[in-house]
Amino acid sequence: MRARGILIAAIGLLATAAWAGPTYLETPAGQLPRVVITADPELDDSNSLVRYLLFSNGYRTEGLIYASSQFHWTGDGKGRKWLVEGREYTRFGLSNICPCTSWRWDPKERFIDDAVERYAKAYPNLRAHDRGFPTPQYLKSKIRWGNVEFDGDYSRDTPGSDLIRRLLLDGEESPIYLHAWGGQSTIARALKSIEDQYRNTPRWAAIRAKVIRKAVIHPSGDQDDTYAKYIKPSWPEIRYRQLAGGMMLAYNAQSTVSEEDANWFTADWTRRNISAKGPLGAFYRVWGDGRQMVRGDIFDYFGMSSGKTAEQLKTEGYVVWTPPHETGSFVGEGDTGTFLNLVDNGLRGFSSESFGGWGGYAGSSVTAALPRGRQPTHRFLATAQRSFAARFVWATTSRFRDANHEPRLALRGSHRPLARAGDVVNLRVMASDPDANEVSVRWWRWDEADSYGGALLPDPSTGMSTALRIPADAKPGDTIHVVAEATDNGTPALTRYERVVVTVR
Repeated sequence: MRARGILIAAIGLLATAAWAGPTYLETPAGQLPRVVITADPELDDSNSLVRYLLFSNGYRTEGLIYASSQFHWTGDGKGRKWLVEGREYTRFGLSNICPCTSWRWDPKERFIDDAVERYAKAYPNLRAHDRGFPTPQYLKSKIRWGNVEFDGDYSRDTPGSDLIRRLLLDGEESPIYLHAWGGQSTIARALKSIEDQYRNTPRWAAIRAKVIRKAVIHPSGDQDDTYAKYIKPSWPEIRYRQLAGGMMLAYNAQSTVSEEDANWFTADWTRRNISAKGPLGAFYRVWGDGRQMVRGDIFDYFGMSSGKTAEQLKTEGYVVWTPPHETGSFVGEGDTGTFLNLVDNGLRGFSSESFGGWGGYAGSSVTAALPRGRQPTHRFLATAQRSFAARFVWATTSRFRDANHEPRLALRGSHRPLARAGDVVNLRVMASDPDANEVSVRWWRWDEADSYGGALLPDPSTGMSTALRIPADAKPGDTIHVVAEATDNGTPALTRYERVVVTVR
């Protein structure tokens, strides 16, 4: 047995040595990206799920999984107590709260099920606007419970981790986008289970390479330390897309975005375009709505804040960690940025050929640090909010002709042309609109996304075509991203894009 073990280990070492580096998959052209959502019962996770469902015609949902985090965990129901130093129950002047048997988790929690049930009520209307929306029955079949018992515990398999494991090992050669809106313990457990089964077998090198080429983690931070403690040390090659440069949709966004962008978060805009729009709109959480995710939660004062100051809330025993805002206004969707690049808007933000989209950038030089004070007006926030508002109209309107829909835009030619310094690249699109609205097209260079660092002329132009002269100082391998942006004149005005990535040869 010892000799056989030595032989297996040697085979594994040879396979590893022969492996030049990871090979990564990208979603094949014409196919929808395969997506798994793992989420804890934080208010903003619930809100992000509403937006996710309203855009679910643009991706293939493979899993909707309840997850734990440092902020929410169920306990094992047997009285076992848990504490991790430095968590919120040890901060803000708090003490003697934990070790505890659970943390900020309603024993009857079902926010994912609730959201899908409200989606079911909107589904007949949504389908009238796009037949690609998944059926409620399909979405319900994808709901699982993951590793929820304790903060950062991935010691056992769960239905959620089993689902992720099966997806990573199935025969379909396309990426699995693993979204971690809470902690990553369920994802970690799936990977650990694969490792435990195959590590000491001749298949390990092939299985490991398969998982690495398929898995793409889209995290909302490392909320339970399982990425730092297990995933990164054991699977460092797995793509980990912590995005930067995306639009601000987190708690207190209205105080951080530009004054212009703050208009998209007011109580008036939110009531008219979200809260008053059917079952999903009513489910979406806003300031002062009288609700809590867990009754008596001292950190969840959002619904209880109507007409109260921060000091009044503190007097009532709440830990006020972000300032209260106008009743009925935007609270937060802190996890929405993880999937915005998957939205089918033409930017192809999830593909390797063109990183960057509504959700921000991965693998670029853009810093993740937020500027102090108000941010500049974001390139995409207004567009994304108008699109969100349009989806609520779809959800509450049974006839296609009674709502606005995105214009159609098609590039004539290659999305990835090659050119030499000094060449002129002629670009052309064709635009139309399903609602017979007028469509205007403008072209602009996306300099945050490309690798050419110099100035580029001409300035952004309008119309169905433009000409791009490759600068004389462009070097072979440089990329220049040019975007055609088509916007209709419907209500709300909607936008679609085509992106061209010119590579200098």
